[in-house]
Order: sequence, then structure tokens, then C-alpha cells
Amino acid sequence: MSLAAQKIESNTSGFSLETSELSPRLLELRFEKSVVDAFLNAIAPWPVQALEYKSMLRFRVGKILDDLCDNQLQPLLIETLADRNSGALLITPEGLDGVEQAEDMVRFTTAVAHLFGRSNFDAMSGQYYARFVVQNEDNSDSYLRQAHRVMELHNDGTYVDQDTDYVLMLKIDEQNMEGGNSLLLHLDDWEDLDTFSSNPLAYQPMRWAAPPSKNTTADIYHSVFDIDRSGKPIMSYIDQFVQPKDDEEGNWLTDLSESLESSRAIVSVRVPVGSFLLINNHFWLHGRDKFTAHPGLRRELMRQRGYFSHAKTLRNPKQ
Repeated sequence: MSLAAQKIESNTSGFSLETSELSPRLLELRFEKSVVDAFLNAIAPWPVQALEYKSMLRFRVGKILDDLCDNQLQPLLIETLADRNSGALLITPEGLDGVEQAEDMVRFTTAVAHLFGRSNFDAMSGQYYARFVVQNEDNSDSYLRQAHRVMELHNDGTYVDQDTDYVLMLKIDEQNMEGGNSLLLHLDDWEDLDTFSSNPLAYQPMRWAAPPSKNTTADIYHSVFDIDRSGKPIMSYIDQFVQPKDDEEGNWLTDLSESLESSRAIVSVRVPVGSFLLINNHFWLHGRDKFTAHPGLRRELMRQRGYFSHAKTLRNPKQ
């Protein structure tokens, strides 16, 4: 846990913070039900539609939540996400644990996200967030909704011309589920980071293109690796959307993917309904394990991703 998080932990109001048993890099942040209820009462005049139409309100609901936490929540989020040694949170608002509370979940996550940044426009949904369902059978054009295979480790935002500094992933509903844990890998724990980040191909621009379901047609060019302000490697990578130009790039990328998927440092996280993961998208990769087949399988998720808006937060200096 970062020193900043330890300092805040000793004098919190409305939330608790501890290091996850799964990884010392992952912090678990839990909001007391009294704070969650007070927050929802305070923002009652603003349904999700109001937050969709008036983006300024997303910052106001963030301020309301921070005020209820004695203004200790915002610095905790900023410092944790900027900290290369952690940069990840599993967040649980007590009492938000049923699909019938889906809109309240969206409003709560919106408040959290807008205390340290702003969520980008999501072309897949046409909003600042996207909700989508995983079911037993699917014929989509990407692995996002395909339940019976592993969704490999990746960074978000690889195929869009937007800063994608963070990813927030909320579980809204889960029925007849076995398996499907979130998979996380911190770059500094990856055994082959030095090998791949020192290769000349690591910093060579490559073409990235998305399938039709993503509702974006422009190709993007960037390298797999970059360097952060501390001089350490960061990544922007997904195996499904990178388009290698020749056999050298194609085989190097395949080797990289196989190395990531076989890493012994992958952390498997079960996210309860109503909870959400919040990670720094530059030095954490994420994926999803496969599910056990069931005819009634259903999982609904919500995603927000965007950019950091505070100078303290670690950013890619080339963006």
C-alpha cells in the first residue's frame, strides 16, 4: 500500500481501505452503506439521463461523494492510481448489490471516476459508459461477449484517438455463473517485461483497427510500448486489434502474447455484483477467464474509461 493510502487509512470517514490478499498491489476500498445511502439521497434529482446530457453534473456528483467522505476520497484515488507500485482498486459500495439498482451503480461509479479524471465518449454505446451482456451463446465479432474462452490480457483504448489512462469495470448482474474471474497483470511483475520492452519493435508504430461492433472506422498508429515519466515501460496493446505489417511484427507480437498469457504473476479476481475494478491502464493489463457453460448464463457489465485530469496522476508524457 502506498504511503499516501496508509496516511488516509488512519483517519477515514465513510470508507475502509485494506490491501487485498490476492496481491499487495491491489487495494480494496469499501464504502459504508450509510455513505452510499446519503449519496443516493443527495443526487436523487439527477437520474442517469441527466448525467448523460449534462457532463458537468458528473463532476458535481463526484464532489458530493467526496464531501460525504470528509474530502479524503479524492486524494486517495489520485495517489493510488498514480502509484506505480499499486494503481489498482477493487471498490465495493455496501448495499448496491442487485441488478434492480443498476442505475444507482452507474451513478456511483460516475462519481468515483470524475474525482480523478473524466470518462471518454464510448463509441460502442454512444455514451460516456457502456453496458453490455455476456450470455451462453454469442456470435459477436470480438471476444468481449464470448463466454467460453479466455479474453486475453490487454489494455483498453488501443484503437481510439483518445487518452485512455484508466479503466473502470463494474459487475451489474450475474446469473448461473461459474468461472469468468477478472484477470490482472502488473507490468512490473511480468517475467519477460525487459525482454520485450527492449526489443526495437517495442517502440515502432503499428496499425490498430477495430471490428464493426466498436463503431469506429479510423485506423490508429502507435507503438506497443512507451515510457512513463519515471523512465519505466508502459503498454498500449490488444492482440485482437493490432495489424502487423509483416512476418517479423506478426511473430514478435505472437511471442509477446504467449508470454503474457503464461505469466505466473497473473492475478485472478472474483468481482461481486455491485463492485468494480479501477486500474491504471498504462501499467496494468486486464482480461477475463472463461465461464462454465450453462443455458441460463448471464452477466451484465458496465465500463467507463478515460483520462486523468490531475497533474499528480502519472501520465504518458507523449500524450
